[in-house]
Amino acid sequence: MKPILSISLGLALASSAALADVIKDWNLVLIKATETAPVTPAPITTRVTAIVQAAVFDAVNGIERHYTPIFVQPAAPEGASVQAAAVEAAYVTLVDLYPAQQATFDQQRTASLAQITDNNLAVQQGLAWGQTVANQIWTWKSQDGFSNTVAAYLGGTNPGQWRPTPPAMAAGLAPQLATTTPWVIRSPSQFRLAGPPALTSDQYTADFNETKSMGVAANSGRTADQTLSANFWQAGNPPDYWDQAVLSLAEQNNYSISDTARLLALVNLGMADAMIGCWDSKYTYSSWRPITAIQLADTDGNDATAPDPSWTPLIVTPPFPEYPSAHSCASGAAAHILAGAFGEATSFGIVSLAMPGVTRQYHNFSEALEDVKNARVFGGIHFRTATIDGTSLGIAVADYVMQNALSPTERHRDSERH
Repeated sequence: MKPILSISLGLALASSAALADVIKDWNLVLIKATETAPVTPAPITTRVTAIVQAAVFDAVNGIERHYTPIFVQPAAPEGASVQAAAVEAAYVTLVDLYPAQQATFDQQRTASLAQITDNNLAVQQGLAWGQTVANQIWTWKSQDGFSNTVAAYLGGTNPGQWRPTPPAMAAGLAPQLATTTPWVIRSPSQFRLAGPPALTSDQYTADFNETKSMGVAANSGRTADQTLSANFWQAGNPPDYWDQAVLSLAEQNNYSISDTARLLALVNLGMADAMIGCWDSKYTYSSWRPITAIQLADTDGNDATAPDPSWTPLIVTPPFPEYPSAHSCASGAAAHILAGAFGEATSFGIVSLAMPGVTRQYHNFSEALEDVKNARVFGGIHFRTATIDGTSLGIAVADYVMQNALSPTERHRDSERH
């Protein structure tokens, strides 16, 4: 009988993977949408992906009812198509977010629905439920304060203060994100950091000199791999890297459509809340970027930091304050949630749609986070403390999200016990 059981289990796992394909397909559509010109900036991308993946999760969960919902209480008719609900939830939220790309979304919707084998009634019920969920998520997040009009943020001109950086000399990006209502954490300031080191401290001196020598555009101390890493982690936005890691690991571990949607939602909610917390700290401390600090080091009151008026970083400096590192915040959250799901010692690879053909391989999640930290320093856009503290913020947010969101229902626990 063992061969028969093995075959049956294999068929069940294959069926589970096939069902989860719709989650993977629409996540790819989502990531491509964020990277279609005009490209969505990194911090805003985390909000976008959270909106879509939250809708997909609540749509799937509203039928399967394995976990506590994010926002929309389960109310789908029994027998509704889970796949159709996931497709429609993703489609409707994407059209809301990127109306100019609707033709692309229409094509993908048609292709996805053509692959669903559920009966017509189940599909229609799934579509209706998916739209209901998407509409409720969109209405909810349209009231989170992100769309509020705010004055242009130009920082200040005192030593240590952020001010617009070349070449664009743009105002600070999305200061309203610092006061946007989070998804799971209690407030943007819940995990506010202690702030960057004083300009005259030994820590600041060490940070300054490391970025000055390792992050400069030319004649740096970087290895070829360190330069590749800096460019790799700059090419895309956090969900571009981490969502594909989620889907790859979920597939390797034979996750169901429900569990795949949940893990994607957890990771994207974690990154979104980590970015909100990050922006709270960024605009609270408003610290200058390395390009400003190094060029104007003769004003910082620190004799151990020598100015270089012609210094430029390897990668273009993003238009917002330096401390803490946004990528470290988001990656800290994503990697910590994945470590919770699969174990810290999991080996995995990271790829990016923005840099095809390059894969960064890691023995564990901590190693990946160290690579992100180094990439921001060696790219010349951050000081070391900003990456360390940013990672800590992301991990703290991730712990809170894992403890307070998308918990298994009693019904699901009972089914797993049996």
